[in-house]
Amino acid sequence: MLDGVHLTLLIGPTIPVPVPLPVIEALQSVQVTSAAGQRSGFQLSFALSPTSPLQTGLIPAGYFDPGMRVIIVVTMNAVPTVISDGVITRQDVAISNELGQSRLTVTGEDISLMMDLSDVVLKPFIGVPQSGQVALIVASYALYGLVPLIVPPIFEDYPVPIDRWDTQRGTDLEYVNEIAAMNGYVFYVVPGPLPGMNLAYFGPEIRVGVPQPALSVGLDAMTNVESLNFSMDGLSSTQYVVIVQEPETKIGIPIPVPSISLLSPPLTLRPAPQLRSKRLGDVAQLDPVQAMAQALAEATKAADAVSATGRLDVARYGGILQARGLVGVRGAGLAYDGIYYVKSVTHEIKAGEYMQSFTLTRNGLVSLTPVVLP
Repeated sequence: MLDGVHLTLLIGPTIPVPVPLPVIEALQSVQVTSAAGQRSGFQLSFALSPTSPLQTGLIPAGYFDPGMRVIIVVTMNAVPTVISDGVITRQDVAISNELGQSRLTVTGEDISLMMDLSDVVLKPFIGVPQSGQVALIVASYALYGLVPLIVPPIFEDYPVPIDRWDTQRGTDLEYVNEIAAMNGYVFYVVPGPLPGMNLAYFGPEIRVGVPQPALSVGLDAMTNVESLNFSMDGLSSTQYVVIVQEPETKIGIPIPVPSISLLSPPLTLRPAPQLRSKRLGDVAQLDPVQAMAQALAEATKAADAVSATGRLDVARYGGILQARGLVGVRGAGLAYDGIYYVKSVTHEIKAGEYMQSFTLTRNGLVSLTPVVLP
């Protein structure tokens, strides 16, 4: 690893422990992807030889079998960061006739995978609001260190048991994601802050707070990214129209879609043009509260028209860029400088090298802040 950077790898069933020395010596590369809107994943690559302990003992004993839990911790400047906590889903062994080219590759997904393995048939939640349903489901996975952080929906519905109750179908993860989508919310699991702990977040995408150290491009000695490319998609931002049906007269009533700034505060002075206008379907029979919540969910998905992709060297950047947070951009010009939301980050770790590829998004051009701090 790089000077000042230390990698810790833990593997085991349910509660993993530090790997033995032969595993660390055989480790060739680590790749971890964290992204908003999808499950995070990891991939580990190990060197193999006919006499290596991996080949003669660990693989036959099931040490790298699907279902084994893997925790990856990077310590930089004495500060540990859990970059992945997940479960192995796939094992690949490539045997080569060339000396030193045989490889073992294990691939896995974050710990939320455990919530997506078993179907539930007609599980009732009588008199329990949606936020309470999510809390009950997350609590059943305490064995994996899941700690719930739940923000009640803006339009929370409290069902009266004599009128109706909610019934779960499908896996726990499918049901929680369905509730999140109905309210314009997200649900994801973030590893840490300590090894073995995971934060299960249910709520709006967090786009407020202190930005991470700025990404600087074209600033000579202050440049800390290898590449940074921007684009604006004029077809991604959509104006939604919602019409609900009045139950007595059956007359369609237009319902204004709430400002998406309730869930996703704007990051720019000039939002991207909304070239599309679309009527939101399947809401005519819903009550106004449910219709607005669903419209808010769809509008939130289509808000980010500006994106940026890039790559950085962690040693030069001076820290680890984290997904699902804010970051400043400097040196890209008046239109594209400013604060962005970090949509995805891919960690690529090899001996003597720690690189990150990333994707940033926001709703338009021209920064709200006059100056982006380093």
